[in-house]
Amino acid sequence: MMAARRITHDWRDSLPKVRGRMSFDAAMAPFTWFRVGGTAEVLFRPADQEDLLAFLAGLPAEVPLTVIGVGSNLLVRDGGIPGVVIKPTGPFAAIEATGTAIIAGAGALDLTVARVARDHGIAGLEFLSGIPGTIGGALRMNAGAFGAEMKDIVVAAEVMDRSGHVRGVDPAELGFGYRQCALPHDLIFLSATLEGRPGDAKAIAARMAEIRATREDSQPTRVRTGGSTFANPPGHSAWKLIDAAGCRGLRRGGAQVSEKHCNFLLNLGGATAADIEDLGEDVRRRVHETSGIDLHWEIRRIGVRT
Repeated sequence: MMAARRITHDWRDSLPKVRGRMSFDAAMAPFTWFRVGGTAEVLFRPADQEDLLAFLAGLPAEVPLTVIGVGSNLLVRDGGIPGVVIKPTGPFAAIEATGTAIIAGAGALDLTVARVARDHGIAGLEFLSGIPGTIGGALRMNAGAFGAEMKDIVVAAEVMDRSGHVRGVDPAELGFGYRQCALPHDLIFLSATLEGRPGDAKAIAARMAEIRATREDSQPTRVRTGGSTFANPPGHSAWKLIDAAGCRGLRRGGAQVSEKHCNFLLNLGGATAADIEDLGEDVRRRVHETSGIDLHWEIRRIGVRT
């Protein structure tokens, strides 16, 4: 019997040794809230900043690089992700409180940051408890909810480029806009300094409890979803436009528009990434036909369509 031919990738064979975890042809579905998608050619979870620096120094410049957090606002297409996916964890999730400021690693969960701020009597960060994701993702999209956005609290951030150079950036360079920042996508967020104000821990906790109750009452939780699917057009609410277009409960394959909040798409259990993306495009088409308004994806879609 003829042995199966081994498929090689020259750039993968020459990657540097690392202390973190490196996987080839890594399934990405377990790393996203939708639980769909193909594989990454390489998934790298660096042990620390020095490990990341050493890895980048040995990575050919032509190899695509993608950074992910907890996958709460991410759709990985079925054809997978070419190149390297970096998932910062461990030391990248460190959180430190000093005065009325929080210094949080890019891998820190937004909810955990809000809790640390609460425990130190730092007000103004409560809205983070209503945003599923990490600080790195929140920086990249100027995440916001419940009347506040990252631009309201970020005073500085630290980034690393592909050459391993680390530098600080200020709010002006971040260039926050509605659900976006101006920094190039090939820069990797390492940390952020978030400024709050003195507050009472009990009052902060009460506000966080209110945010949690509001989310659970109005949004689908504990299901396979990716959060808000489309950004709100100027002067409009995306969910109202979707509802008016008759899309509440609309299905394609194993994907469905949530009946509870129709700006959320759901994986009912057997959806593919294509089901979810095509359903979203169906929604966009119907909204445009009924209102003349173009919806823009807020969910980050990456990888290759099959």
